[in-house]
Amino acid sequence: MTDFIPHENVGPLPTIHVVSDSVGITAQAVARAAAAQFGVTNPCIEVLPKAGSFDEICEFIEVHGAFHRKRTGDGRMLIFYTLVNRELAHELAEYAAARDDIVAIDLMTDAIAAIADMTGLAPSTKPGGLHVADQYYFRRIEAIEFSIAHDDGRNPQELTQADIVLLGVSRSSKTPTSIYLAQQGYKVANIPLDLHTAPPRELADVDRTRLFGLMTTPEVLVGIRQRRLGNAGVVAKSYADPEYVYQDLDGARALMRKLGCIVVHTENRAVEETAQEILRYYERAHPPSADMMG
Repeated sequence: MTDFIPHENVGPLPTIHVVSDSVGITAQAVARAAAAQFGVTNPCIEVLPKAGSFDEICEFIEVHGAFHRKRTGDGRMLIFYTLVNRELAHELAEYAAARDDIVAIDLMTDAIAAIADMTGLAPSTKPGGLHVADQYYFRRIEAIEFSIAHDDGRNPQELTQADIVLLGVSRSSKTPTSIYLAQQGYKVANIPLDLHTAPPRELADVDRTRLFGLMTTPEVLVGIRQRRLGNAGVVAKSYADPEYVYQDLDGARALMRKLGCIVVHTENRAVEETAQEILRYYERAHPPSADMMG
């Protein structure tokens, strides 16, 4: 018997239980996106990956249901499942329908059926198809490794090897945007800008269609930096001082104009939105090849 150790949900939303015959990444992404609509960006998610039998799924449900009943008095369960195995999916759907304390959402079956109906193609029943080690997979891994190695101004001598170079002051979302783009298969380097450090001279050699400046408003940046500093604010108060922030942004804006960067504003935007705007500009100059579309 598998030892499941549930976590107690402490937020305003119920624990979301993910059941998958792969690793459950798709269902977790949907769960987080759905929870975000209720103001919860880090929901409590319990995952049963690599589900191989209906008995295993039932055990997972029973253990977690009992845990929540004991802790909260409410044993109801919300389940998101991605089961490519149609027999398992059917069994879970029937099981959930017969119980009043389970809401189970099938995230895979209808999508597969819609593609099959439209194309006439027969779907594979092999779990984990999204993670097959194909050319696209290896290119994404290479892009992630490149972006980590070129985060925060590291290895500037290799800037011309990047697909995209991001410039911005501290706390302008350079790193999260870089990693998101890398996960889409783009090699990204990011360069921090500040008033006291000269930018790397290698920037002059980068194709202007690959240079993007991340800009935000002083008011937003002051708030972010103050939260970042926390109790250290007294020691490094100039970092979040409004006058310093204005100067920091003005200096960055002047350099971006000089370099001919495409400027993208990040305030009040999710990382995904910022990345998509960057790609809209980038792909006009560099249309994606067939392998980029994976």
